Amino acid sequence: MSGVFVDSNILIYSIDREDHRRIRAQAIMVDGPTISVQCLNEFAAVARRKLRLSWSSVQASLDEFRQVCPRIVSVTLNTHQLGITFAERHRLSIYDALIVAAAFHAGCDILYSEDMHHGLVIDGRLRIENPFAQTAR
Repeated sequence: MSGVFVDSNILIYSIDREDHRRIRAQAIMVDGPTISVQCLNEFAAVARRKLRLSWSSVQASLDEFRQVCPRIVSVTLNTHQLGITFAERHRLSIYDALIVAAAFHAGCDILYSEDMHHGLVIDGRLRIENPFAQTAR
């Protein structure tokens, strides 16, 4: 299986009417990327804290993401263990490494994230791309 996995920042930008990255993020979301439960949790935290959305607005966005995204990957013990390995091997934060591990377990070949190492290839299979960088596809 191949496909696209998105980090929580793509979810945030896709709904933030004030952010110039919104159009690109929405274009990525239209294609129905894979996400993880961790991304949904991070979205909820940021939407409440930074965007100051009401809980009903957060829930409406979460409902939409669950409809648009065909696969939502759970964080399991295997994800945790692989995340620890990736954190050490690639010098990622544990939270970024858990996203990478979820994308890897999902069989995705691209992980869109603005926060991680653009161009990094994980175990010869998963490429991290910043979709807002000039060189991103």
